[in-house]
Amino acid sequence: MSGMRSPEITTWNPASWQARKAQQQPQYADPAALQSAVAQLSRLPPLVVSWEIEALRERLAAAQRGEAFLLQAGDCAESFADCESDRIAKQLKVILQCSLVMLHGLKRPIVRVGRIAGQYAKPRSADTETRDGVTLPSYRGDTINHPEFTAEARAADPVLLLRGHERAALTLNFIRALVDGGFADLHHPEYWELGFLRHSPARDAYERILRAIADSLDFFKSLTGSTVQETGRVDFYTSHEGLHLLYEQAHTRFIPRSQRWYNLSTHMPWIGMRTAQLDGAHVEYFRGISNPVAVKVGAAMDTGWLQGLVTTLNPNNQPGRLTLIHRFGAKEIERSLPRLIDAVRETGQNVLWVCDPMHGNTETTVGGYKTRRLENVQKELELAFTVHEANGSRLGGVHLEMTGEDVTECTGGARGLSDADLARAYRTQVDPRLNYEQALELALMIAEHSKKARSL
Repeated sequence: MSGMRSPEITTWNPASWQARKAQQQPQYADPAALQSAVAQLSRLPPLVVSWEIEALRERLAAAQRGEAFLLQAGDCAESFADCESDRIAKQLKVILQCSLVMLHGLKRPIVRVGRIAGQYAKPRSADTETRDGVTLPSYRGDTINHPEFTAEARAADPVLLLRGHERAALTLNFIRALVDGGFADLHHPEYWELGFLRHSPARDAYERILRAIADSLDFFKSLTGSTVQETGRVDFYTSHEGLHLLYEQAHTRFIPRSQRWYNLSTHMPWIGMRTAQLDGAHVEYFRGISNPVAVKVGAAMDTGWLQGLVTTLNPNNQPGRLTLIHRFGAKEIERSLPRLIDAVRETGQNVLWVCDPMHGNTETTVGGYKTRRLENVQKELELAFTVHEANGSRLGGVHLEMTGEDVTECTGGARGLSDADLARAYRTQVDPRLNYEQALELALMIAEHSKKARSL
């Protein structure tokens, strides 16, 4: 997309975005009720704190240098109904499993960032949806409206902003309790095993990795008489698309200690491609917060647009500040990624490059199901490593939509799921997710790629 012009420099404040054109924002029938909900949000305790955000930025800076690797993963869109202890634990387990496999293969620390505790709003390709001659507003996520196709359900309800904050707080509180209570203890990774993994073709490879890690930890303990530091817990961070700007504004607080503004609803918000206009409201909002931020980028971005985003969002070239999550599709990545790498290199800026192999490989079956074929997801990820290496760059992470549930939303994998299998457990409200086995297979592929690269 060409014709993206640089924005006028403005004096930033959490509401300065309101002077810009804001894409993908819901329309509320009652402005007073919306103002009341936003005011209540702004007085509620934050979900995260600034020193956690700064710790994540330092870890992302390490990933930029090739000293760590980012795993950003979770649901396409969280729903309020999924705020249940069992589902949250399963989601955390599968992310931990994948990070363990990648840690073993990459021989680098894994920065774990969940698409969780706030991923309640989703962009849509159209403002309305029509069924049987009836046109209603599109479903935009549980923090905005409801998925049922009725006028009442599809009306944007400002009270849902408060319900979203509550669900995010409950989710994050449970995750913190699990992590702090030893759920993620690297000395006992067997505790993470999901019951249904025993039927997975990847089970043997996973168990070999568990044994290898356990043996290594035991060897270190016998040799030194002490345990490896920080293996009793892992750091876990949250992220979501910063789409609903009034919600994000309400969570933006000035921290006197550091003299900076932070979005305290999440550690790492990101901008989607639909809202990444240089002169748009989202870029204006994001440029002023001190969180590490990410932007989804792809083939539709021309050089000027991408370079403008890099220099606007990280004018001081701060390490760990800016992550670019590229999404092309397996057929497009070889042609388009080198151009983006060159464009960023021309700015002299350092960014963390991350591959999202999911969104560019979405297709619709004859039966009307949106799906992604695992072989295409794997191919794009493999090509991402190759293209970065060939262009003197470095792939520093992966961004996945996946779940700990036994769903059938993406085809392929060791069990050979086909289009005919999708109806069995197709539960997503928006985009298809990798199930637990497919996610683990992808993590094993990343680990194997690293082993092969080191052997060359």
